[in-house]
Formats: sequence, C-alpha cells, structure tokens
Amino acid sequence: MTTPSPRATGAAPRPRRPPHDCLFVRCPGRAPATVRGSAGRRTVRIRRAAVRLVRQDGRAFAVLLALNALAAGAGLVAPWLLGRVIDEVRAGGGVGTVDRLALTILVFALAQLLLARYAGLVGHRFGERTLARVREQFADRALALPASMVERAGTGDLTTRGTTDVAAVGTTLRDVGPDVLIAAVQALFILGAVFVLNPLLGACGVLGLLGIWFAVRWYLRRALTAYLAEGAANSALGEQLAATAAGARTVEALGLQQSRIDACHQAIEECRRTRTRTLFLRSVLFPAVDISYVVPVAGVLLIGGVLHGHGAMSLGAVVASALYLRQLSQPLDTILQRVEQLQSSSASFARVEGIGVVPQVPPARSRTPADDRIAVTGVHYAYGGGGDDADVLHGVDLTVRPGEHLAIVGPSGAGKTTLGRLLAGVDVPRTGSVTVGGVPVAGLTPDRLRRQVVLVTQEHHVFLGTVRDNLRIAAPSATDAELRAALAAVGAEWTGELPDGLDTDLGHAGHRPDGAQAQQLALARVVLADPHTLILDEATALLDPRTARHTERALAAVLEGRTVIAIAHRLQTAHDADRVAVMEDGRITELGAHDDLVAADGAYAALWRSWHADRPHSPSS
Repeated sequence: MTTPSPRATGAAPRPRRPPHDCLFVRCPGRAPATVRGSAGRRTVRIRRAAVRLVRQDGRAFAVLLALNALAAGAGLVAPWLLGRVIDEVRAGGGVGTVDRLALTILVFALAQLLLARYAGLVGHRFGERTLARVREQFADRALALPASMVERAGTGDLTTRGTTDVAAVGTTLRDVGPDVLIAAVQALFILGAVFVLNPLLGACGVLGLLGIWFAVRWYLRRALTAYLAEGAANSALGEQLAATAAGARTVEALGLQQSRIDACHQAIEECRRTRTRTLFLRSVLFPAVDISYVVPVAGVLLIGGVLHGHGAMSLGAVVASALYLRQLSQPLDTILQRVEQLQSSSASFARVEGIGVVPQVPPARSRTPADDRIAVTGVHYAYGGGGDDADVLHGVDLTVRPGEHLAIVGPSGAGKTTLGRLLAGVDVPRTGSVTVGGVPVAGLTPDRLRRQVVLVTQEHHVFLGTVRDNLRIAAPSATDAELRAALAAVGAEWTGELPDGLDTDLGHAGHRPDGAQAQQLALARVVLADPHTLILDEATALLDPRTARHTERALAAVLEGRTVIAIAHRLQTAHDADRVAVMEDGRITELGAHDDLVAADGAYAALWRSWHADRPHSPSS
C-alpha cells in the first residue's frame, strides 16, 4: 500500500542516486554520515554481532569446542607412538611391543575419527540454528526499514543481501566455521606437542612459520575492504539487471536497449575489476604459504639431526617432531584455504548486519496523534540531502482538516508526488515540519503510521500467493465476506470469475493480473486497512476513465468521514473535492474550492478549461 516496486506494472523505475551498500555499511566511495566510521569500529561491530549469535546457542558451541579438543588430542598420539616404535626397535624391542604400540595407534585413530565426525555433526546443527536466526533477523530488519531507505537502496541491493550474502554466511556457519575451529585446535595441540618433545625444535617450528604469519597479515589488511567492494559491485550489477528486466517494455518502446546494455557492461566491468583484486590477493597468499610449509620441517630435521648426533635427543623424538610439523600443514592448509571464504563471508555478514545500523524510531518517542489534522509548516525538501539550491519544495504551508477531501493538482514536476510522500511519512523534510495531530508524521512507528496514513500510488505489487493472501496483508483477520466486500467496493468483479475464487493463485503459476487488476487489488487492501488518512497518488491511473470514476466514487463512499488527499491529473477528481491545492514549481500557488478557483481565473481555471475542453462528457459523467 505504500510505494511499491515498479516491476509489477513493467514500468521503468524512477532514477535514484546509487547508494548500494553504502546506505548501511561504509564501503569504498561514499557513505552517509550516520554510519560513517573507521574500519576498526566496523570490525568491532561485526565481532560483537558474531559474539551475540554464538551466545544464543552457547551450550552447543561449548560442546563443539570440547569435542574438537578431544579429537585433536587423540590425533597427537599417533606421531608420538611412532617415535616410540622407532626407539623400541633401536633398543632391541620385540614384535609384541611393536604390535601393542601399533594397536594403540589404531585405537586412537579410530577415536579421533569418531570424535571428529560427532564434532562435525554438532557444528552443522549449531550452524543451521544460527543461520536460521540470521535469516529471521534479516527479514525483520528489512521489513522495518523506512520505505525511503528501501527505495534509495534498490531492490537489487537488498535482494543480494538477502540471498547471496545470507547464503555465504550460512556456508561459513555450517562448513567453514567448524572446519576452521577444528583446524585451529589441532594446530595449537600439535605445536604444543613439539614444544613438549623439545623446546628448541618447537621454537624452530614456530620461526619457520613466520612466513605464513607475514603473508596472512598482509592479506587480512586488504581482504575485507576488497571483498566489501566486490559485494557492492555485485549489488550494483544486480540492481542494473533488475531495473532493466522490470522496465523491459519501456526500454523496448523507447529504444533504450543500447544505453541499458552499456550500463550493464559498466557494472560487469566493475565486478570484474573488484574480483580481479581479490584474486590477486589470493595469488600472493597461497604460494607464500606453500613455501612456508617446507621451512619448519626442514629446520627441525637439520637441528634435530645435529642434536641426535650429539646424543641430546633420540631419533624417535626427531622423527615425531618432524611428523608433527608435517601434520601441522593439514590444519594450517585448512585454515588458510578457508581464510578467503572467511573474509568473503565476513564482508557478507557485514552487509547483512549493515541494515541493522539504519536508525529506527524508538517506540517511546512516538506519541499518539491527538486527532487527524495534518499540518505542513514551512517545508523545504531536496532529494539526496541537497541544500537550498537543490530544493524541489519551497516553503510549503498547508493544513488538511479531518474528514476533508483535498485534491492536489498542477503540472508535471511541480512537486505533487514529493509532497504526498512527505505527508505519508516516506520522506522527511529538510526544514519545516509535517505533523498529524501535533505529532511529526515521520516520527510515528511503522505500525502506527500505516494505521494513520496510507499512500497508494499507480505502482502496485501483487505478491505470490492467492487472492486471499494478497488481501489479508492489510487485514490478517478479515473474513471472506469482508474480502469480497472490499473487492466489490473497488469494482474488482473479475475476481468472482476466477476458477477458484479467493483461493486462485496469482503470479506465473496461476492468474496473471494486469496493471489495472493489480491496482484494484491494492485499493481493496486500502479498504481493508481502513486508515485515518488516505493519500491517492494517481492511484487509479491504470484504470479506464469509466472504471476509474466508479472506483473513486466507491472509495469515497467506503471511506466517508476519512481524510482523503488525492494527487491527480484527472481534474474531475478536483471537481469533486472539498478543496483544491494548486502546485507550481514546488509551491502552493492557489488553495480553495473548485468553484472559487474557477471564478478567480488563475492557474487552476486555465487547467480546468484546458482539460474540460478535451472531455466529451459533462463533469458529472
């Protein structure tokens, strides 16, 4: 019922500034002051959000840690016992001793397998539960976003966050996270075992791994920013494709194919550039890591050989240390291979969490309006937050009495739709105020705002589901009789001819409503919502003139006693209104009853004569 997506009608979307991911999380290029901050503060915010998720299922996470620790401990036994076998054989031990040690190795290997598998099961369950919380939280936050923020962000950006980014987070929680956790525990235990065998060899192993530390440190300093930029580029591409697909008819009618192709090519090129950047980072990291794996093993064998030659260390201990460090490559390899996914998913998690930083109206600050009187006082407004030079509304003053039917007319570009959006609380004035019952409209909570004011435009969305599902969005408890009455009130008799009536599916798999039918469904939702104030911005533009007149009269009867503000190009709507406001160049230049404005022979009278001269019927038709 508020301003919906244009893709239901196939109309080309209105131009908007490209905010992408910067609306919610700072990314290269631009960011609003409300969320602007250093990379350090952003990282802290992401870590706190991750900790909150872990705490919600803390017991499972603790079990996961314990099982991984036990599995890592069991994995340490085999190299140590293999060293014992070597020492026993050198000391003249018999076959029985070797068999007992080999059997012990087998038992601990089996224990490690079982513990690791059970730890993986616990980790997957933990990940799926946590992912469900992420999805639910994302849906709640997305639905609570201000309508103006959703429009500026674009459907492509939000769709990418809710699909690609959430899926990346899910993969991390389900697969990458548990794998990295297990590998980290194993790596710590293995290094500890080498230090227990010989501190000098342990120090040698750690020094040999410094190359990995430097390579990873270099990578991590650049990775998050690079992956955020890649995510923003993907969102921009998604927005371009969505806009082109939604406005395909308009693109074809106006011959805009080449310009849309060029815009998509630019978005694709930006995706290629950002992806090449992340690929370069990986191409530096992985070769450096591969070389660093060999260094500690070679160092331990050299130093261990010297110590063994001087009788300071047994051959079994040297072999065990080398095996431990060789074994260390497996968990480190797992960690480093997953670093790329962790960085990518961290950027995705930042984008998913990013919508949570959009300021919401605290419920305690949202007062109850004293009445339905709407007051617009000294309002200036500029799209994109510009200054005086960018204003599209200039000092607008207007009072709408409860129960009044006000029509707002004027030439295209006069600011009618912008004023309607301010009245509906979709946008906030740069200066001045818009209040209902003494309370700022934009300060109302979403639930209270939609009970108070509903904006209906010519752009409507039909949701997947049945006719009943589409109508009950406005009134979940409405009966079938109430649904049919609402449809009858807006002249949607065609619903009675559907094969399954209210249970008919709408969309690609069922009935496909055209633009006029979608508009009638939206108006029926308005009837069911029963708001205090209704703002109609060309809400019947897609209906033929006769049906539009019938629908407007039916709405007037159903909404009798309610405040109705109609933004119209059909001046018949203004003729029936209590008062008419004429807008020109972002200002209200005339305000009064239809007859008075015609008699004044001003701008409205000229519009009326021009429109009426082209009409084949009388005003009452």
